[in-house]
Amino acid sequence: MSCAASEYTSTSGIPRAGQWQFSSSYRYFKSFRHFRGEHEEKNRVAEGTQVENFAHAADFGLSYGVSNRLGLTANVPILRNLRTSLYEHYGNSRTANPTQARFRTSSMGLGDVRLTVNRWMFNPETRFNGNLTIGVGVKMPTGNSNVQDQFHRRTADGRDSVFTKAVDQSIQIGDGGWGLNLEMQGFRRLTEKGVVYFNAFYLFNPKNMNSTPHSIADQYAARLGLNYALLPKAGLMASLGGRVEGIPNDDLIGKSEGSRRPGYVISLEPSLSYSKKTLNFNLNLPIALYRNRTQSFSDKQRTQQTGVYTIGDAAFADYLANFVISYQFGKKHGPMQMPAKE
Repeated sequence: MSCAASEYTSTSGIPRAGQWQFSSSYRYFKSFRHFRGEHEEKNRVAEGTQVENFAHAADFGLSYGVSNRLGLTANVPILRNLRTSLYEHYGNSRTANPTQARFRTSSMGLGDVRLTVNRWMFNPETRFNGNLTIGVGVKMPTGNSNVQDQFHRRTADGRDSVFTKAVDQSIQIGDGGWGLNLEMQGFRRLTEKGVVYFNAFYLFNPKNMNSTPHSIADQYAARLGLNYALLPKAGLMASLGGRVEGIPNDDLIGKSEGSRRPGYVISLEPSLSYSKKTLNFNLNLPIALYRNRTQSFSDKQRTQQTGVYTIGDAAFADYLANFVISYQFGKKHGPMQMPAKE
């Protein structure tokens, strides 16, 4: 399952008035384990008929502090996806594909750009022990939702033939619709070294389908965990938390027709970060604990028509690797006065 919700980049905070923050992230995952509902079809990997998606994403973000409580952020993703399969070409069966030939399709380019306004709900000059940010933004359909590539078929006499069509929805670099994203981030200090964090993201996609035609699906993600300062003076911090992300069966606004693979992943998310003055490095590695491919709109329709429960499959990854670098620059401020613990 391609879950673009995992593409969102949360800022570590809003820059102070007149300051800028530049962030760059690289994300990678390989999806290859097939699920119908929560059941894994282990035979697909054993037989070598699994679909494999290799996803690479570089996200560039730029934030500006309008005030100490209000910030603006632009996120620009560059995506590179590779997909290999049997069924989309000669087929999975030994009869149609005796050599089990596997072919690849790919996509690369600018993804869907997002612009977001974030606001601290409490004054960050005095609320060091806990705070909350709320963000509202727009997602623009700048990514191509109809990337095409070459597919292979065997002719009646066994020769290879090639034709061009849209690549699978999971490796398209755009969804073809305008969207509204809502996000929330918060933290609460428990001890001198321990901080609870959470953040949540939801992308509303009101448009029904694009021209491919694929469903323009909502997306969501949420995280909750504990940050712990391993070496405070050295700027080294570790965290451990839980993460859920996915694509819902039905959008909250508008119709949900067209092709989509809804489902969700629950992961354990360890991470390590290093900070030195205005420079920050972060590496997190969500490891999938539970995966569920849920019924789509078309699955439900077929179930109603035939009376037989129908659900498609989707390929999930075992883990996601994400590396982020951020740097603040611009107007200089004096040190904040640390208040007493609450």
